[in-house]
Amino acid sequence: MKLIVGVSDMKLSNKSDDTIVTFALGSCIGVAIYDPVACVGGILHFMLPLSSTDTEKSIKNPSMFGDTGIPSLFRKAYELGAEKKRLRVVMAGGASVLDIQDRFNIGHRNITIARKLFWKNGILIDAESVGGNISRTLYLDMSSGEVWFTSKGERVDL
Repeated sequence: MKLIVGVSDMKLSNKSDDTIVTFALGSCIGVAIYDPVACVGGILHFMLPLSSTDTEKSIKNPSMFGDTGIPSLFRKAYELGAEKKRLRVVMAGGASVLDIQDRFNIGHRNITIARKLFWKNGILIDAESVGGNISRTLYLDMSSGEVWFTSKGERVDL
C-alpha cells in the first residue's frame, strides 16, 4: 500500500508491503528512518525549522516544524519497536526552489535544524540530498528499507 505524507505530516509503518512517499520537497525537509530488524520506518515532511515561531500551531501539529517533528517521528518509531542504534536516517529537501535569491533561507535553516538535532542526539545521517534548487519526491520501501528520491523524472538512490 502506498502511504502518502503531506506537507507538515508524517507516516510510519511496520508493514513490509507499504511504500511511504512525500512529494514536492522544496525548502521543506523529508526525513526517512528505517529499522531493518523491527521493520519499522517512516517519513516526516516538515516546513519550518523552529516551533517558537508559532507555538500554538506546533502544539496542534508538531510535524510542521523540525524541532518538534523530528523528535515526534523518532518517538513514534520507538513505540512501534524501532531502536535508535539500528535506525538508518536519510534526509532530502531544503532547496531554494521558489525563493531563488534565498532571502528567507528557509531551506538552509531547515537543513541546519535537522543536522543540529541529529548531532545533539548522537544520530548519524546515513545519506542526504539537500540544498540546491530542485524539488524532490522522497520514497521509503518498507520491504527493504531502500530510500530514493525522484527529481525531474530521474531516480536517485540514497
